[in-house]
Amino acid sequence: MKDIPRFLFGFKEFQKTYFCVENEYFEGLRAGQKPKTLVVACCDSRVDPALLMGCEPGDIFVVRNVGNMVPPYESADGRHGVSAALEYGVKYLGIEHIIVCGHSLCGGIQALMSPETDELGEFIGPWVHIAEQAVRDVQERFAGKPAKVRQRACEMAAILVSMENLLTFPWIRELVESRDLFLHGWYFDMESGELLSYLPETKSFELIVARCGL
Repeated sequence: MKDIPRFLFGFKEFQKTYFCVENEYFEGLRAGQKPKTLVVACCDSRVDPALLMGCEPGDIFVVRNVGNMVPPYESADGRHGVSAALEYGVKYLGIEHIIVCGHSLCGGIQALMSPETDELGEFIGPWVHIAEQAVRDVQERFAGKPAKVRQRACEMAAILVSMENLLTFPWIRELVESRDLFLHGWYFDMESGELLSYLPETKSFELIVARCGL
């Protein structure tokens, strides 16, 4: 129960910053949100994208789920939570950038790499299977490599699956092709503190923010 009082204290600090002094910041936000970037991130408690990117309220529109997955477009009946968020962000908020932000030490990808994927639970297993084929392909290519190397490669492969799946949404593909929307694949290395980005030119993840002091 000790977390609850800490959260309440944290809210009071937030309140002091934005509401207890003369501050016009939330005056504008009350009229509506106008973020230009949508972030698809993992629900891992260690990788809050707003915290990682130093964002203020209203800066980014965020979709979080196990493994930072984007399912392919489908119009069948169902509860398409990620697809609904994408639709709202792209069609109604006018998002200009979508960042798929994966990370190292991802439990969702680690679970997918396990041979006992059928034991992942009622919902986790089917969900992470979105990236199953890519992960299996990487596992084969990196056979014989240390587990840490294979997991890192699989985490990056899953980001690329989500980026490819974004382009199965016709209204996303149309905006990407007209260069009114840009897709980014980012990888946060929790061990080094580095940030990498996928570059189509090199077909690899390249360092864009070095670790502290470099």
